[in-house]
Amino acid sequence: MATADTLLNPEEVVAEPPRLFGIPQTPGIRIAMLSGGAALIIAIMVGLWLWGQQPEYKVLFSNFNDRDGGAIVASLQQMNVPYKYSDGGNAILVPAAQVHDARLKLASQGLPKGGNVGFELMENQKLGISQFLEQVNFQRALEGELARSIQAVSSVQAARVHLAIPKQNVFIRDQQKPTASVLLNLYPGRNLDQQQVSAILHLVASSVPELSTKNVSIVDQNGTLLSDMNRQGIGANLDPSQLKYVQEYQQNIIKRVESIIAPIVGANNVHAEATADIDFSKSEQAAESYRPNSPPEASTIRSQQSSETFNKNNNPSGVPGALTNQPPVPATAPLVTGGSTTSSQAAASGLVQKDSTINYEVDKTIRYTQQGMGGVKRLSVAVVVNYKNETDKNGKIIPRALTDAEKTQITDLAREAMGFNKERGDTLSVANSPFVGPDKENLIDAPLWKQPENIQLAKELGRYLLLAAVMAYLFFGYLRPILYKIMGKDKEKEEAEAKAKAEAEEAERIAEEERIAEEAAAAEEDGAVVQLSSEEEQQVAGKQATIYEMNLELARELAKSDPRIVANVIKKWVNNE
Repeated sequence: MATADTLLNPEEVVAEPPRLFGIPQTPGIRIAMLSGGAALIIAIMVGLWLWGQQPEYKVLFSNFNDRDGGAIVASLQQMNVPYKYSDGGNAILVPAAQVHDARLKLASQGLPKGGNVGFELMENQKLGISQFLEQVNFQRALEGELARSIQAVSSVQAARVHLAIPKQNVFIRDQQKPTASVLLNLYPGRNLDQQQVSAILHLVASSVPELSTKNVSIVDQNGTLLSDMNRQGIGANLDPSQLKYVQEYQQNIIKRVESIIAPIVGANNVHAEATADIDFSKSEQAAESYRPNSPPEASTIRSQQSSETFNKNNNPSGVPGALTNQPPVPATAPLVTGGSTTSSQAAASGLVQKDSTINYEVDKTIRYTQQGMGGVKRLSVAVVVNYKNETDKNGKIIPRALTDAEKTQITDLAREAMGFNKERGDTLSVANSPFVGPDKENLIDAPLWKQPENIQLAKELGRYLLLAAVMAYLFFGYLRPILYKIMGKDKEKEEAEAKAKAEAEEAERIAEEERIAEEAAAAEEDGAVVQLSSEEEQQVAGKQATIYEMNLELARELAKSDPRIVANVIKKWVNNE
């Protein structure tokens, strides 16, 4: 226990407190500074937590004009949706969880408009506007409406339409046909097929009076003329639907052949390819043929005509003289004994002529033939079948080639499935060969640390772990000690540590004294005179001086940290308490 002369004087105890940056460290100021430091650490931790909880932003709209951008930002502010701009400023970013919701709400407001003005331009016509301005506004509105309609195509991101409509003229010879130009901005990685280009051509041509498809030019963002049918050496009469029909027909043949053979050899053990020569020509034929119908073939009478002519004999007859002028005597019927007599008499008295005409029908054939397009001229199919896998006695799988009977069976099935026609010139080839498996290098999965999803997950976990480590360091390294100092727990801890240290030193000193006393007692029992050497005396004196210095330093530290305790101790000594 330290005596009174080892402690500081009362003047030293009540000395002025230490200063920090020129500010006296009184208890109140010290607590205020500790509270400020604690508040700063808490603010830093809260900021780090909010940074860790910041959502991921994705693109809402990009490549918009200034007018649409301002309208979009105003709508987002009204909807209380957080947003920010990309590095280049050409895109608006919103939290990933609100992208689709924001797009739908903005679409209900007609945003973004894309800079195209439609027929709503005609709603705000001013009084006294000239006819020229009315025509210009109508043309602008028509161009905007056409651009909006073209943008409805899935592959088109933006479109601009330019119409050149000439002024109407009363003279037909001097009238000019209107023309149109369309500029398309396609989405990255997309293109338009010829059928879609043709659809846009007809859409524009049908929307402007007297505009033909030949006067419409379509250009993409790369400067490629899409409306030129001959840009790739393809004939102008080529119909994309015909090519599509050929592909579908070939795929149908392949599917039929593989589906009939797959149950025998397995789904992955047969592959087929088909080539169809389709005739898309349309022909019409009319034929009229005649053939004779002479005997011995039967004939048909179309018409028959007969005629008989009698020429009377004009030679003079009768009684000459006056009897000629007398009235005729009464007629008497002659006695006819037979027809031959009458004929002979008629023949004798005149000339009889008979004519007969018979017209027969001639055989006639009229054939009218119309052949539709899309007929198959020739069909070729190739089939490859894998070896069969068999298991030997040792359980090892061994590939085996197909037998002739199995190949014949597969060939017959393929012929029936494809609709084989020998007269048409169809061909079928069936080959049996072992399939080569895929390259093993392609089957090796990428390491876990190279997989994109794992990399993204590692980034997220790394961010949260770093955030947790920084917050733990701030809490245990700064915040908790400051809180302990504010609540006074640090003094109790220091006092407990000083007390434990003093008790340990006192116990060590007492143990050393007991050891020396025990050695002296042992020496007395042996009858020897106890006499410490100078070295031992110096060691004992050094230990006592060290203990004295430690106690003195402990008292000084206690006086500096809390002078009130020392003052209370001195007060008790003065009062002999």
